[in-house]
Amino acid sequence: MDKKKKDRLRKDKKGLGSVIKLILKIFVFLFLLLVIIGIFYFYKTYGKTIIKLQQEAKEIARSSTEETFKSSQTGLVYDINGELISTLKGVKDVYYIEYKDIPITILNAILVTEDKKFFLHDGVDYLANVRAAIALLKNKGEITQGASTVTQQLSRNVFLTHDVTYERKIKEIFIAQELEKIYSKDKIMEFYINNIYYANGYYGILAAANGYFGKGVNQLTLSESAFLCAIPNNPSKYDPITSMDNTLERRDRILKQMYDDGKINLIDYRQALDEKIVLNHEKAGKKDYVETFVYHSAIRALMKKEGFEFRNQFIDDEDKRKYQDSYDKLYYGYQKKLYNGGYRIYTSIDLNKQGQLQGSVDEILNKFTDKNQEGIYKLQGAAVCIDNDTGKVVAIIGGRSQDYQGYTLNRGYQSYRQPGSAIKPLIVYTPSFERGYTPDSIVVDEPIEDGPKNSGGTYSGEMKLQRAIEVSKNTIAWKLYGELTPQVGISYLLNMNFAKIVDNDYYPAASLGGLTIGVSPLEMAAAYATLANDGYYREPTCIIKITDAEGNELVEDNTVPRQIYQAKAARIVTEALCGVIKNGTAKGLGLNNTISAGKTGTTDERRDGWFVGYTPYYTTSVWVGCDIPETIDDLKGSSYPGAIWQKYMNEIHTPEMDKSFETYESYQ
Repeated sequence: MDKKKKDRLRKDKKGLGSVIKLILKIFVFLFLLLVIIGIFYFYKTYGKTIIKLQQEAKEIARSSTEETFKSSQTGLVYDINGELISTLKGVKDVYYIEYKDIPITILNAILVTEDKKFFLHDGVDYLANVRAAIALLKNKGEITQGASTVTQQLSRNVFLTHDVTYERKIKEIFIAQELEKIYSKDKIMEFYINNIYYANGYYGILAAANGYFGKGVNQLTLSESAFLCAIPNNPSKYDPITSMDNTLERRDRILKQMYDDGKINLIDYRQALDEKIVLNHEKAGKKDYVETFVYHSAIRALMKKEGFEFRNQFIDDEDKRKYQDSYDKLYYGYQKKLYNGGYRIYTSIDLNKQGQLQGSVDEILNKFTDKNQEGIYKLQGAAVCIDNDTGKVVAIIGGRSQDYQGYTLNRGYQSYRQPGSAIKPLIVYTPSFERGYTPDSIVVDEPIEDGPKNSGGTYSGEMKLQRAIEVSKNTIAWKLYGELTPQVGISYLLNMNFAKIVDNDYYPAASLGGLTIGVSPLEMAAAYATLANDGYYREPTCIIKITDAEGNELVEDNTVPRQIYQAKAARIVTEALCGVIKNGTAKGLGLNNTISAGKTGTTDERRDGWFVGYTPYYTTSVWVGCDIPETIDDLKGSSYPGAIWQKYMNEIHTPEMDKSFETYESYQ
């Protein structure tokens, strides 16, 4: 190669190198420019908010004292007449344990599960928060990873709400950093252990040990310690009174983590796994039927006030899981606040009617004395009464009265059972009246191939629909439902917030009450009250208003009625159901002073009996059956459920309560 070619190649390489350098400089310049623009954009968009949150966090943390982490306010619950029903008070101010007295097993269980780097960080685990931030972006703003240290959890539990927002998360981080500057690690751990929530009103490990086991913390076994430490992660999911299996499963995971981290040896690990957990039920805190329903209603009212959207329909299982997770987090967050937030809860509960309804259930079922292994009456009853003027619950019974120190299951709203023929007015008769049928329409009662049989196995041929309703002809309900389609029939239940409707309910058997999971007495009372109220549904709650300790209104009575049925159809079915009591399956269950409408319901093999009925004044639903379904020889809707309903409704309706139902002829 001659000298000229070499010079040319050298110049070409030099020129290429200059171009590459220029491109790299431009790239670096553009990258820095983008970074600057990004920083500027971030500051303009979020900077002021973050600075404000940091300043608020400093003020919150610096205004705290040790008493901040020990005090709680007492809440009060009132009935419709202003009579005190109950007090709500957390016990963290009574049961407080200092750091030096916390057993090492408790500390280790908390550290291995909640914050392994607790004694190393300054209140925030930055790597964990980066991972959580990435997950936040991936999930379009939904917080799916915790990343909260013990100090962050303390900040949230004492000073913040459980809102799932980035603003709350940032504020939580800033408060945690400030607390670490003010208090020692030992103090922060002490505050944390005394403020975490163990469900059922127990704040702190000392209260939980005493409440669930009747012991001091130093008397707890390794297994019991891990068991208690399983609860705070999600007090709704791991509540040992209602979800023992979940609590035990998480206890086992905690023990495994302790063993893997060398905190316990193999022998202790295996013994703790094998140990049977026995709760001290007396200490677990029994709540009666009024209290449990009031607390449930108050929590849901506060959730609604915060903007939570309740749902009973889901795209798929994953959609349902995400909804349930967000529901549980917010629910238990407000459950905690009930015990130390100083709320004043004003309700529609009438303690006189509550006593009368409980007395009716107890008296009618008093001859059934058989008990299960836990000492609970085998045959049970539940009932709910709603004031038709307001749509509010005035009385709710979750079972028979019994001196029992365990968990009180409120069957009035927590149990779901097959409704039998009591479902027919809701998904068959009223929808059919909306579509042109009348009580005088002629229908044919005849055998249906692969269809249902009538009670008694008889068929009447041509008959008026009114009579078919009065004697509860299964064949007629089946045919009408086929015309409607299950999709149409079930839609009415979904619109009235029935919670346990599943895919397998979209079949003809639903017309006769053949639902997979079933319905609750509360749902049935609200649905029949909708018929009594010209087809307008109101959410069945007992909350009138909730205020804070200073009287500031937090929740107001702003129930908005929602039309489910056409008013004319609701009035037609009311007249038809009056016939059920006068001439049909509920003949003899009429009231002394007031007109009434109602429907019986009896499931296959007489395992569940229902009577749901209403007057112009009140709607009451009654269920009778066993918690573990079994045949009761003489159980049907018109027997024990009907007797309970009649006795109670006669007691609460006085001679002057003689108003009649509006007729459908008068409806324009």
